[in-house]
Amino acid sequence: MKAIEWVGGNLRLLDQTQLPGREVYLELCDHRAVARAIREMRVRGAPAIGVAAAYGVALGARGIDCSEMADFAAGVSGVCDDLAAARPTAVNLRWAVDRMRRAAERHADAAAAREALLAEAAAIHREDEAVNLRIGARGADLLGGAGTVITHCNTGALATAGHGTALGIIRSAVEAGADIRVLATETRPFLQGARLTAWELSRDGIDVTLIADSMAGHFLRTGGVGCVVVGADRIAANGDVANKI
Repeated sequence: MKAIEWVGGNLRLLDQTQLPGREVYLELCDHRAVARAIREMRVRGAPAIGVAAAYGVALGARGIDCSEMADFAAGVSGVCDDLAAARPTAVNLRWAVDRMRRAAERHADAAAAREALLAEAAAIHREDEAVNLRIGARGADLLGGAGTVITHCNTGALATAGHGTALGIIRSAVEAGADIRVLATETRPFLQGARLTAWELSRDGIDVTLIADSMAGHFLRTGGVGCVVVGADRIAANGDVANKI
């Protein structure tokens, strides 16, 4: 499943607000459409937002009609500001936009800068996919014979450039032959677990049961749960984690 793709010079996004009922793809050709998709949570998950924003900067740069580098740089800066404002809490968004801004600043020619920006966005995309696979490989070893695993929110292929972070660990473990049953919480109020995680796992043929958030304690006490796997918005140096959900 490819939730984010660069196809034919445009950004192709799976509209997550339509899931699980409909599988609808958006074809975005300018940075304002990308910012709107981020703001409306048609693309969500910090890594996925970062990748989408990077491509959004490349699309915005393509639409800046000037050859003078000073004017072009000012235009790119405005594009970056527009995208950064779409979701102020998304760390990957600002990180990706700042990286794209620096990529543009390394060039004195507008045409060369446009090419470099698209290459940088593609590099951010590839790097996130590679990171996900490494997380999956390392985390799969930790799951061991967990048997039943509880997840919360959505941290799979839909939330990233592909494969997933916390949910990618489960995916990697199953691919390696582990027999894992997943209990996915609904994750109120936006229901990422009910609409997205359960859909992803079912699509992959992974044994998943959707439970209400309030049932997690019951299953932790009686359901033979061997592990809880969740994503984190922040990880401190001492190992503490925090997530706004």
